Amino acid sequence: MKKHVFGRQLKRDANERKALFKNLLTSLVIEERITTTEAKAKAIRSAADKLVTKAKKGGPEAYRRLAPDVRYDAVEKLIKTIAPRFADRQGGYTRIIKVGNRVADNAPQVVMEWVVREERSEMKDEKSKGNEKKTTVKAGAKISKPKKTATPAKTVGSAKETKPGVGAALRQMVTRQKKG
Repeated sequence: MKKHVFGRQLKRDANERKALFKNLLTSLVIEERITTTEAKAKAIRSAADKLVTKAKKGGPEAYRRLAPDVRYDAVEKLIKTIAPRFADRQGGYTRIIKVGNRVADNAPQVVMEWVVREERSEMKDEKSKGNEKKTTVKAGAKISKPKKTATPAKTVGSAKETKPGVGAALRQMVTRQKKG
């Protein structure tokens, strides 16, 4: 009878579980949003919150404290970008959103993400570029649709390919087979 056993096993031995958690936490830090099963997300939630708390304390020893739990590039991002977002927050850094069941095995899937998300400057740039391209049309003017041009049919395995590199490679293979 198991007593006083802490944590979820997830049908893995200790080394597999540590590797799984390290990969999930690293992906969460780098991508800022991961899709996984509900059990795995609940298992790493407390570890993710502890990572942010360690990163918020900062200092040179923060790298040493965070290194066993995530990869080095994730440690950098955690200390420099994620921890400052939560400077005024005392806990609860992640959220879990249920998204339904997986088709293959009907496992409950969730999206795990940081509560405070970073504003992406790329999206703002794209919106401003889109506004610059707008043109005004006079009332009563005809709007013509762009003409469709005929595209050659792609035949796989023939010498005439639409991609220049592939056709040349196929021709070389055919000539080698004929010679040898």
